[in-house]
Order: sequence, then structure tokens, then C-alpha cells
Amino acid sequence: MGSISHDVSALAPGAHTFTVDGVRQAYHVAGTGPVCVAHSGGPGIEWAYLRTPSLEEHFTMVYVEPVGTGASGRLDNADDYRLDTYVRFLDAVVEHLGAPRVYLLGHSHGGFVVQQYALTHPLRVAGLALYDTSPVTGAEFWAEAMDALAAYPQRHPDLPEAAAIPAAFGQIGAATDDETLGAALRAAVPAYFADFWGRRDEFTPFQAAVRISAAPAGAQDPTPFDVRDKLGEITVPVVVIVGAYDFICGPRWAEQLHAGLKDSRLVLLENSGHFGHIEQPAEFTAAVVELLER
Repeated sequence: MGSISHDVSALAPGAHTFTVDGVRQAYHVAGTGPVCVAHSGGPGIEWAYLRTPSLEEHFTMVYVEPVGTGASGRLDNADDYRLDTYVRFLDAVVEHLGAPRVYLLGHSHGGFVVQQYALTHPLRVAGLALYDTSPVTGAEFWAEAMDALAAYPQRHPDLPEAAAIPAAFGQIGAATDDETLGAALRAAVPAYFADFWGRRDEFTPFQAAVRISAAPAGAQDPTPFDVRDKLGEITVPVVVIVGAYDFICGPRWAEQLHAGLKDSRLVLLENSGHFGHIEQPAEFTAAVVELLER
């Protein structure tokens, strides 16, 4: 793994940092119970959006700040923001924590990371929560997501704000700095919810707080992601959680995960999009906690 400094109180509540090959790695600990390491999505979205206090009643939650985001260090070469890099830094966190096996929660792109981690480090994993993610990306994946995004205004024909969402999403790809990228993401956030406009007062604080780092968000991993033919190698208990209205990692991809895994449970959150831990927190928490019973 390389040079890793160790903290004797690695699982104490609060913020932590250590170094991985000279790069700062930050993470946050909250709660009690078996260790569950949570990896946020994007790539580049900062960890805080994924914090789920109700899970902290059942797990010692370890929220990773992925390399290149938040308080974690940046890589010198933008081309190094690849899946295997995230897996390497995640392994450093797991090793640093000192727990022999951990549960892993991966959201969206974080789900790609934890799938690959489970395949390459199977003895370190007690169970997986694959949340609004997919076993494959590529042309078909992105075409389906963009078709769903283009159709979004039709779901809210009376809202001018909804008509502006596809263009806002398009600005995400054009942004090159944290501030511009963050503004574009926050403008597009309503599309990620099942009913943002109907619950606007509830979700606006979440929208305002989302932060993203441009360096990892703009990186292009040249290696296609497709682990469909390897899913059977994952033998630990898995819960696959998906929002019925998730336009980017929807039920089709969750069903492919569920079909390929040996010991999985599929949970459809019927009133959620991409952020079920915010939209249906009780149902989301119950789905993850059920891993402890298997």
C-alpha cells in the first residue's frame, strides 16, 4: 500500500487525517456499533451530504473524504483520479482503522469504488450497501440517464424552474473550478429528487449545502467500468438500494446488481430519487441495518 501513518484512536468520534504516500486522507467518525465505511459519489462530491444520523445509532459510521475532495489532499496529476486510485485510498482507510472487517456503503460513484474494493479485498468486507449505483457504466448507461434528464421538465410542466434543469446539468460538464461547478450542481439538484418541488422547504437546505471539487469531477477514467461478470465472486451479504425516480442510477441497474450477486436483497424506495437517505431516511436506514441480521 505504501507509507501509511497510524492513529491510535482512529475510531474516536470526530474528524481525522492521516497520510497515504504523502497525500492527506481525511475522514469523519460518528456513532457506535460495527464499523461501516461510507464512500460518497460524484466523483468529487464532498462527504457531508451522505451523513445519515439514523445509521449512526447502529454503526460506527466512518465517512471518507475521497482523495481530491474537501479536507483530503489533491493529486498532482488529474489523470490519477481513477477508480483504482479511489480503491487504493479506501483500502488505506480500512487498514488505518484497524478493524479486521468492515461494512461498506457506497453511493453512486462510491458504489463503483466499493464494488471494486470488495472484489480485490474480499477478506476485509463484512457486507455491502450498494446505494443508487450500477455494475456498469458506458454509452448505454449515460444515454439512458440523459434521456431521463431531458424528460424531466415534462414531469413538472407548470414549473419554469424545472424547464431549466437540463441546461443546468449541462453546465456541470463545462465547469472547471470548484465554485462554478458547485453552483451548476446545486442548480441541477432538483432532478435528483423524486419530488423536490413538492418538498422544497425540506430539501432546500440540502441543496444549498452540497459541495463538489472540480479536480476529481473533471477527470476521465479511461478504463470502462463493468463488473457484471464478476459480481458472483462477492459472497458477503449485500443490500442493493435504489430510488424509483433515480434518473442516473435507476432500478434497471439495481436489478442487474441484484441478479448478479449471490446474497443480495433489493430494496426499492418508491418515493425517492438519488438521495433516498434524505427522502426516505427511515426506510433507507432499515435497509442498511438489515445487513447486521444476515
